[in-house]
Amino acid sequence: MSIIKVENLKKTFKISKRPKGLPGTIANLFVPKYWEKVAVDGISFEIQKGEAVGFIGANGAGKSTTIKMMSGILYPTLGTVEVMGLNPQKSRRQYVSHIGVVFGQKSQLSWDLPVIDSFELLKHIYRIPEEKYQENLKMFTELLDMKSFIEQPVRQLSLGQRMRADIAAALLHSPDLVFFDEPTIGLDVLAKEKIREFVRYMNKEKQVTMIFTTHDMKDIEATCDRMILIDQGKLLYDGSVEQMVSKYGKERNLIVEFEDSSALQIEPIADVKISDEENNRKSFTFNSDKVAIKELVSKLSSKYNIKDFTIHDMEIEEVVRKIYEGEIKLK
Repeated sequence: MSIIKVENLKKTFKISKRPKGLPGTIANLFVPKYWEKVAVDGISFEIQKGEAVGFIGANGAGKSTTIKMMSGILYPTLGTVEVMGLNPQKSRRQYVSHIGVVFGQKSQLSWDLPVIDSFELLKHIYRIPEEKYQENLKMFTELLDMKSFIEQPVRQLSLGQRMRADIAAALLHSPDLVFFDEPTIGLDVLAKEKIREFVRYMNKEKQVTMIFTTHDMKDIEATCDRMILIDQGKLLYDGSVEQMVSKYGKERNLIVEFEDSSALQIEPIADVKISDEENNRKSFTFNSDKVAIKELVSKLSSKYNIKDFTIHDMEIEEVVRKIYEGEIKLK
């Protein structure tokens, strides 16, 4: 069942086109001129109930604008957004009771109040039944390990503790859909993993639909099965994380450590880029569609004494980076 339907969504912003100098500034007061910036350019997609989707793009790609339209903050210029059968802009009060939003740079907790007091306040705002509130509070306190700081004022918390409390706050009312905007930014490894574990649990066990916008591709790998990639307002890719790596991550790297320095002058190999590493090691970079790893290793071992070798496949972060830089063209 589709929980989100986006059709031909477009958003443009009017930006003042002001001539330089005092005369231009004065003229602009009487006859203002504008140019239009297209932030989102006619994208369409659907998200099913219970999916965890990574919504990614470079800075300025249009992802945050799209999320704001889906969450009801911005109005589309053209196209439609339907979430759980509701128009996020026209049915805002009814809509917000079904969603949760987590902003990595902005807290919804009261700065001077203890965390538990902010939770109590949200309980009354969302009119959460006492039984459901206590059930969620107990579960989130355990899963997010908040017992040690739940009585502390928010201003005394570390960034990792605050983010865990913010995530719990966003889910206290049992929303069907949660938007995460950079939830792990600036966090250490342990804090990130705690949040990822919680997101996986809520998605898989409670069937909460999750949408991630993040620059940390490990967040996407750890929590999402599907990824939507946009650039310059256009949808470039919509599919599984695994498929993106297998389809576009063809570049492989073979690091070989030789027994001695006799292999330092290796003859060129067709479709293989050879570069030096430390000591008696060399790096062989190639496209797996053109060069078979078994044949390459066999060719090297027949001529040189190999002590050890390591094979590196492209990770999703590198694939996405190469797409941004234009080195990989999506088909």
